Amino acid sequence: MTSYPRWTLRTEHTSYTVRLSPDGPWAELDAWGPLGVEDGPSALDWSHRTHFVTPADAAPAEYLPYGLRPFTGSELVAARPGQDRGVWWDFDGAEEGEGSLRLAFTDDVLGLRTVLCYETVPGTDVILRWTELTSTEELRLERHDSAAVNIPVTGTARLTYLTGQWSQEFQRTQLDLARGTFTMGSLQGAPGHAYAPWLAVQDGEAEAAYGIALAWPGNWHITAEAEPGGSVRVRAGRVPHEGVVHLTPGDTLTTPRLACAFSADGLDGLSRVWHRYERHLSGERLHRPRKVLYNSWEATGFDVDAAGQLELAKLAADIGAELFVVDDGWFTGRGDDTGGLGDWYPDPAAFPQGFGPFVQDIRALGLDFGLWVEPEAVSPNSRLYAEHPEWVYRIEGRPARLVRNQLLLDLGRGDVQDFVIGTLDRLLGAHDISYLKWDMNRPPTERGRPGAGPVDLDAEHVAGYLRVLDHLRAVHPDVTVEGCAGGGARIEHATIARTDVVWPSDNTAPLDRLSIQHGFLHAHAPHVMSSWVTDAPGIFDPRPRSLAFRFVNAICGVLGIGADLRTWTPEERAEAAGWIARYKNVRDVVHRGEARLLGTPHDSTCGVQYDLDDRTVVAALGTGRLDGAPLVPGRPDRLRLRGMDPTAHYRDTATGTTYSGAHLLHYGLPFAWSADHDAELVVLIRQ
Repeated sequence: MTSYPRWTLRTEHTSYTVRLSPDGPWAELDAWGPLGVEDGPSALDWSHRTHFVTPADAAPAEYLPYGLRPFTGSELVAARPGQDRGVWWDFDGAEEGEGSLRLAFTDDVLGLRTVLCYETVPGTDVILRWTELTSTEELRLERHDSAAVNIPVTGTARLTYLTGQWSQEFQRTQLDLARGTFTMGSLQGAPGHAYAPWLAVQDGEAEAAYGIALAWPGNWHITAEAEPGGSVRVRAGRVPHEGVVHLTPGDTLTTPRLACAFSADGLDGLSRVWHRYERHLSGERLHRPRKVLYNSWEATGFDVDAAGQLELAKLAADIGAELFVVDDGWFTGRGDDTGGLGDWYPDPAAFPQGFGPFVQDIRALGLDFGLWVEPEAVSPNSRLYAEHPEWVYRIEGRPARLVRNQLLLDLGRGDVQDFVIGTLDRLLGAHDISYLKWDMNRPPTERGRPGAGPVDLDAEHVAGYLRVLDHLRAVHPDVTVEGCAGGGARIEHATIARTDVVWPSDNTAPLDRLSIQHGFLHAHAPHVMSSWVTDAPGIFDPRPRSLAFRFVNAICGVLGIGADLRTWTPEERAEAAGWIARYKNVRDVVHRGEARLLGTPHDSTCGVQYDLDDRTVVAALGTGRLDGAPLVPGRPDRLRLRGMDPTAHYRDTATGTTYSGAHLLHYGLPFAWSADHDAELVVLIRQ
């Protein structure tokens, strides 16, 4: 019996085994799951009998081109200009390192070398996959996915993904896929509001969960196919705006990283895998406290002036805020959303004593200072556009469409990148600014660069965006950067690796935000989730909730305040000060602990549990009716905790009540909700 090469990558709790297929020149998945799952016959082995398809079409292949795999979906479609499409390659060797693997395949006739790359991430259960494509001839790439991921299901696949729209992002959505194709993605030059580049797959009702997430802040797709042989194969990658990428001899194209994860503990366990990975991406910056910010947008809008901002800053400092951020409206020509973008100079009319003294006045209150910027945008009546109309995306002879009364700069151009870098360096060098909120409020529409010839506009814009973020990290390491795109339209691992926090949604209404954050925390970590307390009414769920509910919900991530504090009563400001003080006492647990999602927003009580060392923090929220007892009158609702030691005892620091771990696991914490009491923050200390 012929033996075929086999390689196993191991993470902290999982293993991933790839083999060279006995049926052809390709790699295929042999096993993926908990450590040791590779010891035994492969669960993905198939009968090797095919009808009207080829063996490559039926195999659990890691990556295959059109040519070898003509019918059931390929990851690579390539051709020479003017010739037929197709790649027929041969295996050209493996390089195995500590936690890494590279498998090479070559097509000498076409002039293409393809390397499948694998790398484990230390301290996590994540394996990164990507592909390197090197040409020796002129080539056209019509498709170049990052990877294919085979999920070993035995029946109907349950897909969990995150859907939405502006102000309703990250809605957890599920679909059972027995047969056929499911696809999602974005052509908006960013991940978009409609779908997140994240997918979880389970074997029907089985607990174990497999997940993928694409690190790409441009156009993308994820496609899951329930194939005739009973397997589920997921393909993911970027989507070129032009539909094709041209390679010249000697070029190497590297696809975006696709993070692959497994948890035996279901979607909740899978979320903790992703949280740990994002803590890894943050590196040492994880240990810098995420400061409580106050943002002035909802209080003043475009009506920004020094006196009004200082009034808000004093109120924010009084309740315990640590950072004051002036949002849109601070720069010349920005009386509304029709002007100013691109001319990034403080408005002298708004700051008659000078912007520098204004910043120092904020800092004299004990607050750090931050600014909102939208570096990729330009207003048609701006000085920048008058000087450089060629810097915007445009198509010769076609009208330029305005979205939000603005155009989009072609950030793929080196001169535009240099302008953005120079602008940010000037602002950060001239003023004591420690926080930048980077926004993007429109997708590219007429996306062209006249006279440039064949160019990969999507990839070049992404490269420019990442170059600017990398510059901020390198040259201004003490500046905290928040990523935003009209809310949560550009949140993925490449952005998270280069920012400190991200803005999940412009919707800050209490029950709406709870649903957004519940979905967000399936894919992303609490320490990157910026969340504000505001006075915003509900858009999709208008039921009223208390100030306490808004604070407890916001404490589940990185706490911020966005309400007009001038309208709050002294009692409300005193209550806010109490919540902020409590947050400061537990934020290390929230941001660095293991998080568990307890229930869903559809339950009468839900929450999030955070565990770090001997402390457990539970953010509990009453989501049902508040005009009567949720259960039998006189009996409180209960929220069962997870991951507690059943033999240990835990003391509630507020009430002094002591619970056994077994009690918390079996019965849970009691909550008697009412119209005046719809949220609690419980801190338990292990005795």
